[in-house]
Amino acid sequence: MKGSCIILCFFLAGVLVGRLDIVPDAIARGDLASWALYLLLFVVGMGIGFDTRSWRILRELHIKVALVPLAVMAGTFGGAAMAWLALGDMPLRDVLGVGAGFGYYSLSSIMITRMGDAALGSVALLANITRELTTLLATPLLVRAFGGLAPVAAGGATAMDTCLPVIARYAGERCGIVAVFSGMVLTVAVPLLISVIFSW
Repeated sequence: MKGSCIILCFFLAGVLVGRLDIVPDAIARGDLASWALYLLLFVVGMGIGFDTRSWRILRELHIKVALVPLAVMAGTFGGAAMAWLALGDMPLRDVLGVGAGFGYYSLSSIMITRMGDAALGSVALLANITRELTTLLATPLLVRAFGGLAPVAAGGATAMDTCLPVIARYAGERCGIVAVFSGMVLTVAVPLLISVIFSW
């Protein structure tokens, strides 16, 4: 939770600086966000490339484990579609784009800000932070009510990192391994799906 709170504080500080209009125009109008996005994508790619666990996990687990991230995607987009029906005044593309963050708030919020708009990027940040915090706080209840894969699904992309310790503790080591695999697949899927959705 500490990392999520730090990200939220930086976001609020950015909102405050923007409202006070103290940033030079050259920086505010420049491509700083684009370069930050490129750097973030590079670091994500490096992290996945360095992580040798992905190949070991693929060898150790049954092919059915591939259904877990696919089910998480389907459930997330289904929930986003239901939210769209309830909201009514937001375009379906925007709602699905926010859902495609799968809890990966840092990357998804920057991408959506660049492809959609700043307000939608803020919604993506808050929605995906809420997904992560809910998983961190509710994992024991989710395991008890729905089984070991429930927090893996709830965590989305964050199941492989920030939510992994609590998932492994309450759902068991095997679900922890599934969480790493599912989180990796979803992390790779985030930039691809957001790009596809906002190219409509």
